[in-house]
Amino acid sequence: MKLRDSALLFVLAALWGASFLFVRIAVPVLGPFPLVASRLILGGALLLIYALAIRQAPDLRAHWRRYLVIGVFNNAIPYVLIATAQLHLTASFAALLNATTPLFSAVVASLWIKDRLTAPKLFGLFLGIVGVGVIVGWQSQAVDAVWLASVLLMFGATCSYGIAAVYGKIAFKGMSPVSTATGQLLVSGALVLPFAVLNPPQVALQPLTVLAVIGLATLSTAVAFQIYFHLIASAGPTTAASVTLLIPFFSSLWAAVFLGEQLHLNEIAGFLIILVALVLVTGLWMQVIPRRRAAFKT
Repeated sequence: MKLRDSALLFVLAALWGASFLFVRIAVPVLGPFPLVASRLILGGALLLIYALAIRQAPDLRAHWRRYLVIGVFNNAIPYVLIATAQLHLTASFAALLNATTPLFSAVVASLWIKDRLTAPKLFGLFLGIVGVGVIVGWQSQAVDAVWLASVLLMFGATCSYGIAAVYGKIAFKGMSPVSTATGQLLVSGALVLPFAVLNPPQVALQPLTVLAVIGLATLSTAVAFQIYFHLIASAGPTTAASVTLLIPFFSSLWAAVFLGEQLHLNEIAGFLIILVALVLVTGLWMQVIPRRRAAFKT
């Protein structure tokens, strides 16, 4: 991978890691539905401008059903679930649970498109479960029904992402990633908007809340998607998808710097286990081993 692409991969992880910070700041004030609607509509509008500029605007009339399905499972459901969960979970903890997304994607792919679960993938899934158990099972804080429900909402979001990843691979094969992302954001934004109108914020908006929404929609959505598209084209989808391995680090970093959150030892240990699991499940280990063998031969 080129040095520029490596740098962009870290920038992308920093932007998507910041999304958990922005949500944690804004969701107690706005509520889940207004926050998600703002993110989707503003982010979709900015991406539409970009898509029009490069002549890759989505054909909503021809493909609205597909945009609706991918928008529901890739944006509306997970964004609302994550925002609701973060009413009771820290930004860093939510990001750690979100790192299990590729594990759910592997399970959905095996069931839906018969993507074979090899021995390394199965072992990786097992390690992922162990890692989640370490993160969730040993908590220094009081564990109650609300906290457990919030954790389940996070897993519901990651499962929804897994469904969206497999559906997108089937339904949007050969289509422009820019038009796909723009279409799904606009359609899912229109879908969430009525719920936002019915559930308006109950407290006055503060400047910090507005800045968090702007950062979420622009930096963590519109700008991040453009970098992601570039990495897919330049470095390949597998390398681009490896950004999920870096997001929890940056989420924890931003949460520590701006919110004063602290990571507990069990959370760090659990994430390291999940990190190994993701390398096995995503097949990244197969890229590392051949390169080392080639280096030894030379």
